Amino acid sequence: MILAGDIGGTKALLVLFEIKDGSMVEFKKKKYASAKYENLDTIVVDFLKDTKTQPRTAVFGIPGPVAPGTIRPPNLPWVLDADELALKTNIDKIEFVNDLAATAYSIPTLAPDDIIQIKEGKADEASRKYVVVAPGTGLGEAFLFCEGDRKMVIPSEGGHSDFAATNQMEADLYGFLAERYGHVSYERIISGRGIPNIFDFLMSINYAKPEALTLERLKTGDRAAVISGMAIRQEDQVAIKAMEIFTSVLGAHAGNLVITTRATGGVYLGGGIPHKILPLLQHKDFIDSFNDKGRMSYLTQATPVNVINNNNAALQGAAQLAFERNNNILS
Repeated sequence: MILAGDIGGTKALLVLFEIKDGSMVEFKKKKYASAKYENLDTIVVDFLKDTKTQPRTAVFGIPGPVAPGTIRPPNLPWVLDADELALKTNIDKIEFVNDLAATAYSIPTLAPDDIIQIKEGKADEASRKYVVVAPGTGLGEAFLFCEGDRKMVIPSEGGHSDFAATNQMEADLYGFLAERYGHVSYERIISGRGIPNIFDFLMSINYAKPEALTLERLKTGDRAAVISGMAIRQEDQVAIKAMEIFTSVLGAHAGNLVITTRATGGVYLGGGIPHKILPLLQHKDFIDSFNDKGRMSYLTQATPVNVINNNNAALQGAAQLAFERNNNILS
């Protein structure tokens, strides 16, 4: 048996797998409301209480930075300690990984239905290096490098790196955000928090007059969802421009990550936003910005871009990592 978990501020999804003939077979699954429990230990103990065979290995994907020792998830009042959890559950090996790192680990296991390709690549230029960029509430990033049977996942806080403008309007946007926040990271723009920032900037320069319906919905609704929804339906010129900037900056940043790592195996867009704005990502604003890398454009042009179409990719990656850790214990 192996145990995998996707632990978030809202829900904790645990799955127990049985190893049969060298493959994982789902044995038990349960979803918990994270905030209702004092800690992860209570959830895991409850999940395993009626299981006769204890798992030997467990891997949990969690949001935020993961470092040796105790971990404090950003959206939960928990303290995570792998050694303490192992003692309480009698599991030999427990590991915490960043949820984006877990998503990156899932890439080789994703089925064709698990992804939506928005840009083709060139097979003769393909590497086994991959980038995951996940704009959601914040901006998550991770990398997967494969060499032979060895996989190396590299978590990243690159969403907090300095934003680089590529045209005059983006330079003006930078100035607007610098006055508001001081440091301007990519997360200030290409995230759920960033979309309203772009809209506010366009309002400040009187780019166009927003629709009354947009302003009314912004008073009570999720601002990012309202703006992106109006843009997809082509109902508000300010919203349309805001999302053009969003997709252009996302494309440019993703392309930067490709040329930084030569990750021509592919870019995988995760998080809550890309799937919801798929029609906008298929537009030339994203593709052109992704490809436009001067002398290095041949690298981005050769790289496919996919939107992850599997809500359980992080769990799938955690399970795969647990499976491989379990094999190492047995060997």
